[in-house]
Amino acid sequence: MKYICLGYLEPGKFEGMSDDERNATLDECFEYNDHLRANGHLIAEVPLQPPETALTLYWKDGKVATTDGPYAETKEQLGGILILEARDLNHAIQLLSQHPGGMKYELGPNEIRPVADLSEIIKESEQRRRKDSSR
Repeated sequence: MKYICLGYLEPGKFEGMSDDERNATLDECFEYNDHLRANGHLIAEVPLQPPETALTLYWKDGKVATTDGPYAETKEQLGGILILEARDLNHAIQLLSQHPGGMKYELGPNEIRPVADLSEIIKESEQRRRKDSSR
């Protein structure tokens, strides 16, 4: 089963490290990601640029509007996403709990969510749309 892991960063924690600390953190995190990938558990890793580069898109009165910055106003900011393949939630927790970014360096919390399987819903929608277009 696939799990999305949202990695949050406490503002200033990473930036407050010395170059040696930052390099050691990155090296250990990437090494662990290599281990996950080699064992078939890491499907994708998606680092994000800083929150100040975010743009939030929303709809107001039937029109698209935007605002600078991330949608959520929180202490921690979303830093990246991992997609893991795990037997179950406990296995995903086990895999992520060993990641040096959290375990050793405590850069911020992680959120784990199972990926929704929409294959049946998509199939039903396709059938309805085919039926509607054949009229």
